[in-house]
Order: sequence, then structure tokens, then C-alpha cells
Amino acid sequence: MSMHKTSSASSLGPGGLDLSRAFFKPIQSAAPPSPTKRHSKISVIGAGNVGMAIAQTILTQDLVDELVLVDANPDKLRGEMLDLQHAAAFLPRTKIIASVDYAVTAGSDLCIITAGARQIAGESRLNLLHRNVALFRNIIPKLAHYSRDSILLIVSNPVDVLTYISWKLSGFPSNRVIGSGTNLDSSRFRFLIADHLDVNAQDVQAYIVGEHGDSSVALWSSISVGGVPVLSFLEKQQIPYEKQTLENIHKEVIESAYEVISLKGYTSWAIGYSVASLARSLLRDQRKIHPVSVLSKGLYGIDGGEVFLSLPAQLGRGGVLGVTNVHLTDEEAQRLRDSAKTILEVQSQLGL
Repeated sequence: MSMHKTSSASSLGPGGLDLSRAFFKPIQSAAPPSPTKRHSKISVIGAGNVGMAIAQTILTQDLVDELVLVDANPDKLRGEMLDLQHAAAFLPRTKIIASVDYAVTAGSDLCIITAGARQIAGESRLNLLHRNVALFRNIIPKLAHYSRDSILLIVSNPVDVLTYISWKLSGFPSNRVIGSGTNLDSSRFRFLIADHLDVNAQDVQAYIVGEHGDSSVALWSSISVGGVPVLSFLEKQQIPYEKQTLENIHKEVIESAYEVISLKGYTSWAIGYSVASLARSLLRDQRKIHPVSVLSKGLYGIDGGEVFLSLPAQLGRGGVLGVTNVHLTDEEAQRLRDSAKTILEVQSQLGL
């Protein structure tokens, strides 16, 4: 089943007359559109709270010419599509298509996967992961079949393991398989630091790396505000600070998602903005640095197996263009390696 809105006035006249021709006088000797003009297309897989927050943010920020929604629930899907289409007069012109059939994703520049099984009360994270892997075995090969040159952006949790699974199932080069990773964790981190210092969060450079989860690593040594490295500045000025204060801020970052979920039942708006920022950097070749989940084997002393975890990476039209050579302290490097081991242990339990 396919549901979509057309991008023209369509044949509304008597006998199927195309009214768009009646509205406008034709231009004489008009040349066809330039073959080099890009038509950008994003497909969002999963029309739940996260998927729709991402879709809505992408629409309002005018990031794409065509937006496709895919979900297993046809009624929910049609309702979401109509709801977005009814806002057409208030939004930049975007063709919106929705279907349960993955054929509508053909030719996508970017496929964003938010679909995932919900955790049942008392269910282990490993069992939940097994169910999500089964779901991805159905989703990823279809996307890879219809959009061979696409970039895959994984948002579903546990994001690092599912990004690895997507890489294996798609057969894509690793630079075109990315997990949303700690991009949002780092935004929360920047907000909390800015809040403590009473500055604008956009002036704070700070990264959370490693697993998108409890073993994530705060890179305190490389934090800067307005270009001033914070910890070295405090040490030079002999201003005392307690390490526990820093640990508490990192702990608050980890717990903030759980707090939002306990209060409203799910997270949506922040991840919507986070993923839209990644989509912009990728499709518009912005070459911005984002902490996202990338194939990390051989980087920063990470070995022992193929693992995806978050590192500050430069993103552009080709996907991951490179990983930033950030200076880590010995303690930070060790914590990053420990985080990689945590993810690898989970992957080994899957028996892939």
C-alpha cells in the first residue's frame, strides 16, 4: 500500500484535464531542467515518537525535496502522513510519501532508521537486542537493495551494536553507515556546562565519546569555552576545582534521558533536532564535526574486534570523511577502550 501527495495540481478538471496547464501559460522553447540539479530524498523508517520528531524537524528546517515515511502499521502511517501534509501551507514545499512497501525508499540519499521493538517489563536488554536484530534483518537488506548509494543513519537503540549489525547486513562501506551515537549526549553535556558557567551552549566545545550508554566517556581535557581550554585555564590560574563536580555533570548527562523517559514516557524533541543536524551536515556537505558512532577498530588503541562507538567525526556528502585526532589523557583513552570492550561483549553474546 502506498500513500502520497502529488507535487502538482493534478488532473482535477473534466475528463482528466490537467489543471496545472490551464493555470500557467507555457514558456516558448523552454529547456529541460539541468541534469546536474540534485533532488534530495530522505527516508525515515519507523513512524513512532522519535521517527516523527525527526521527520517534523527535517521538514521545518527545509532540508530535503522528498521525505518518505515507512512503518509496519498502515493506519498510524497514513495518519502521520496526512497530519504533516495538512501543514503544507506553513512549511517549505516538500513531497511527502508514506508506505509499508520499502520500494518507495528507492534512490534515497539518506535512510534514517528509528524502528525498534519496545522493551517488555522484566525483559533483559540482551533479549530486546535479539528482537531488534531480527527486525533489522528485515529492514536493512531492503534499504540496501533500493538505495545502493545511500547513507544509513541508525538511531534505534542500542545504537552502537545496531549500527554494527546494519554495516554487516547492508554490505555498505563503513563510511556510509553511521549511528547517531553520542551526538545528543554531547548536546546535553554542552548545555549543562553552559548552565554552570552561565554562557551560551553554542560557545562550548565538549564531547561525550564511546558507548551511547552507561560506559560513555566525557572528554574533560579537551573542553573549551570561547576558545579557552577550561581545565588548563583553571590550573594556570590556580583556581581549585573538584573532580567529583565534573563526574556529577557526566552522571547527569547519562541519567537525563532516563529522567525524560520517566517523566513523559519517551524522548523525542532533542533527538529530532540532533538527527536533523546530522542530516544537514551529511546532505549539504557541511564537513562539521559530530560525535557519532563509527567503525573504531584501530583508532585510539581500540582493538579486539570490529566495534562501532562514538568519536568526533567529520561528516559530509560521502558520509564519515575522517575521525578527529583529539588528544586524550591516559585515563580517557583507557575509559574509551573499556567502553569498546563493553560493546564487544554484547556483540559476542549475539552469536553472529
